[in-house]
Parts: sequence; structure tokens; C-alpha cells
Amino acid sequence: MPGGAIFARASQPRTPVSFDVPPNACDCHTHIFGDPARFPLWPGRTYTPEMALPEEMAALHRALHIDRVVIVTPSIYGTDNSTTVYGIKARGVQARGVAVIDEKTPENDLDVLDRAGIRGIRLNLATAGQTDRRAGRLQFRTAMHRIRKRGWHIQIYASLEVVAGIKDLIQDSPVPVVFDHFGGAQAALGLAQPGFAELVELIWSRKAYVKISGAYRASTRAPDYADVAPLARALIAANADRILWGTDWPHPNAAKPSGSRPTDLTPLLQIDDGRLLNQLAVWAPEPAIRNKILVANPAELYGF
Repeated sequence: MPGGAIFARASQPRTPVSFDVPPNACDCHTHIFGDPARFPLWPGRTYTPEMALPEEMAALHRALHIDRVVIVTPSIYGTDNSTTVYGIKARGVQARGVAVIDEKTPENDLDVLDRAGIRGIRLNLATAGQTDRRAGRLQFRTAMHRIRKRGWHIQIYASLEVVAGIKDLIQDSPVPVVFDHFGGAQAALGLAQPGFAELVELIWSRKAYVKISGAYRASTRAPDYADVAPLARALIAANADRILWGTDWPHPNAAKPSGSRPTDLTPLLQIDDGRLLNQLAVWAPEPAIRNKILVANPAELYGF
């Protein structure tokens, strides 16, 4: 990383950014993995990552010329959002967060989270391998009723099958909806893959946002993930006002090696986020479109 520190655990950019990043650009998808002695992990987690601390995230964003950040509670903490709040406090007014809650989370806790900078809740169906449309519909309805009066949004990490299965609910949703990581699309399956047309329609009709984040989750063609470009361009062309960008730093690896246990330490993926950010200029060559994706859309959704 030119001009910065190298960290042993969480990746840092190796490639300089090749375009002018606009002021107040936002990385809309990150996580903090705190010291487990201070932030205990959820016993029901599916993987155990290395630590990734706010200081490392700050170094990442200095290298990328990114000013703002959205920190998302990862699945390893269940409904404990302490590390996300910790990360927001470390970053100050330039940070917002997305929490994980359940039916047992009291309203008073939601009030506290709101004051801390939380602006949405996440339904993580993909990490748990949830593909049941009925379960997805139930979780969406429950989440919608919990937050509709708070001005928050629902963020969903799911397969395209689930996206298609809850499309009608999203079309009628009184709260904004955000899909993680290309909406679960897989680059190898192309633009005609089942569910992608429904995702594009939701973006086109302004019923949802999608994060063109974590390209390595949609493709195996590292380091530039060229086969992701048609997906990104199709989503941007559908409605640039509903596109967000994020690193997915520190790149947790939820795929456990054969024979390993959820409690075994899984190294973080070493992704070059400078090279990843440079792909945005390939997907969206026009500076005005990149300004929407990096600045205007996050400012509107997260209330910067």
C-alpha cells in the first residue's frame, strides 16, 4: 500500500486508485471484527474470522480516498451490534450502520441504535443457506413492521431465487430495500439467469437499491472479475439512482474448508480493494454516474 501501513490480518489496497474519487464518497458495505475478548462471538455462527479493527479500516479508506462508510453487523455476532456501534464511534459523523435484530430485540434498544447511527437492519439469508421463499417472505414482513416508523431501510443478503420470491412484497414496501452483493447474481450465469430480470425491474422502478459490492462473491475470475461487468452495467443502466458501491472489507470467508468447525479460525480473504474500486470506472465510465453511486445515493439513503 503506497504511503501507508501493511496489516497482517485484514487486506490493504496494493493498487492505487486510477480515477478521481469525488469528495464524500462512501464505502457502503464494511464490517468490524473486534477483539473476541471484548466482543464475544455468537455461539451459532457459521465461521470465525480474524480481527479487523477500525484503525485498519481507516487506513483502507485513506488509500482509497473514501470519506464515508457504512458498517454492517456480520452474522458472527447474531443480534449483538456492539462492534458495529464501536466502529461507528471510531469513525464519527462520517459513519452509519446497519444492524441485525430479531423479534426479541426491544424497542428501547432500537432507539439506542438509532442514536448511534444505525439506519437499517439486515436480513442475512445467504450465509445461513436460506433459500425458502416462504421463510424469506415472513422475515421481510416482520422486519418491515418493526422499522416502518423509524425511517430505516431493510438490507437483504439472499439468492436471486429469494429476491424473485419476495418481489411483490418489495414493490409494496413502505420502507426502502437494499440488496447486497449484486443481489446474489452469479456472473457465470449471465444476464438471463433466473431472478436477475426481477432484480433489474425492482431497480428500474425505484423499489429497491442494489450494492455492486463484493465482486469476488459473484465471480471466480480474479483479480478484475471481468465477467461481473455485464451484471454491473445492466444494473447501472436500469437506474443509476438506485446503485450503491462497497468493498465488503475485510472480506470474510464464510466457506469453511472440509472437516473444519465453525469455531476454527478462518483467514480473511486478501482482496486488492484498490483494483476492485478501479473496476467501478470500467462499469461506470461517466464521472456523473460515479458521483451518484459513490456520493449522492448513499447520502440520501443513509442520511449523511
